[in-house]
Amino acid sequence: MRELTLVALPGIPEIVRGAPLAALLREAIVRAGKTLERGDVLVVAQKIVSKAEGRAVRLADVTPSARALELALKVDKDARLVELMLRESREVVRAVPGVLIVEHVLGFVMASAGIDQSNVPHRDDEETALLLPVDPDASARGISAELLKACGVEVGVVINDSFGRAWRNGVTGIAVGVAGIPALVDLRGHPDREGRAMRVTQVAAADEIAAAASLLMGQSDEGCPAVLVRGFPYAARASSVAELIRPRAQDLFR
Repeated sequence: MRELTLVALPGIPEIVRGAPLAALLREAIVRAGKTLERGDVLVVAQKIVSKAEGRAVRLADVTPSARALELALKVDKDARLVELMLRESREVVRAVPGVLIVEHVLGFVMASAGIDQSNVPHRDDEETALLLPVDPDASARGISAELLKACGVEVGVVINDSFGRAWRNGVTGIAVGVAGIPALVDLRGHPDREGRAMRVTQVAAADEIAAAASLLMGQSDEGCPAVLVRGFPYAARASSVAELIRPRAQDLFR
């Protein structure tokens, strides 16, 4: 029997800058009545990683550039948010009313540079926006290393976020940071059940596990930013989310 189990980890508090994420995750695992086992994977919401790493920005501290002011009129967004999106991006890919698609400095082609205001505390009535972690792979490796030190068990870590897709409605969880599991599994050359060698199949394994965990995390007020996954079917290895980013030379749509 092949089996994959996912357990939402309860009781994780509102995260503030400098919060010890690995320790909070370990406590949540205990509350769930679980212990870490080799081969387990923790999926952690990008939002709590960004909060712990101090990636919240007060909009009152942001001065929009001329380019941001121009784009803000076109996309009907707050010019201060647009300025943050430009700072976090290499290139504007599309700009239409209500939507700004960019190539993020991390290589992701995404809406709004991943900048979000939902479930972000606004203090003293001042609006705040949350940016992606500077290096989500490093963030995932750090959590994994801390858990190894505390629990003596090597576990994979995936940092996930909600993305839209170019040809489908709705958002789904994808990986923005990975440690200890393959982000991409290359099955080219493997035989199918008829003995034919597969020629193109590569599995976005980190995205698949990120999406599965998102079913438990939810998208609004569920308050469940971490999920323990057991039964991940691929062998552990060093990895990077960069494996999932299609090289620009192979991008047929830009």
